[in-house]
Amino acid sequence: MTSIPVSAPARLDGKVALVTGAAGGIGKATSLALAEAGATVIATDIVDTVDFENANVIYRRYDVTSREESKATVSWILDNHKQIDALVLCAGTISHRPLTESTDEEWQSILAVNLMGVVNPVREIYPVMEGQGYGKMVALGSIAAKIGGVASGPSYVAAKSAVHGLMKWVAKAGAGKGVFASIVAPGPVETPMWETVTQRAAPSANGNVPLGRFGQPEDIAQAILFLCSPASNWITGTVLDVNGGMLMD
Repeated sequence: MTSIPVSAPARLDGKVALVTGAAGGIGKATSLALAEAGATVIATDIVDTVDFENANVIYRRYDVTSREESKATVSWILDNHKQIDALVLCAGTISHRPLTESTDEEWQSILAVNLMGVVNPVREIYPVMEGQGYGKMVALGSIAAKIGGVASGPSYVAAKSAVHGLMKWVAKAGAGKGVFASIVAPGPVETPMWETVTQRAAPSANGNVPLGRFGQPEDIAQAILFLCSPASNWITGTVLDVNGGMLMD
């Protein structure tokens, strides 16, 4: 069994991190937060270019729904940086259709990005981290997976619920091998994806969000940084709720 060090300050100097869904919102804020903590960050998304204005962030196009692109991206990182110490899974898309109006195409699209977009990088990087004897994975879950939806449809809830379960499996499998896995479950965060949710009379900042405002990407990014860093060396398999107090359990 790998010896797990005692928790230490939240620095990532000398570490290499891969972030998916990094073109904007939570993924971009997380890439910058990890870089500011000292990591070399490989920020990825399906758009061609993204300007991070941070020398520690390297952008690479990567479609997480593709197993082949997952293999190629991991190989490129190992060829150029020799290690992968943190994996942050932010790629996602949302649907609002109720069950009776949902289509096969919608289910396939939502599951491809939100579930297989986690499965593909995880199954490539888990053995890398196991071989290193160290690595931290953090996936974006959702409050919707815990309460059955906010204003999202069933396909999104099902996909995020599966992500919660997958990461707990990884946490158990990797616990004796130095591989950590956890979930950050945001409430309503003001990002382009969530604008459609907040416009659907989901939570109101002055109503059922006790802390009185919607979340910002930086609120989630700092929670992810904590779980990627040595500050969380006695935490794995957890779902960290970052929701302004909407859900307290």
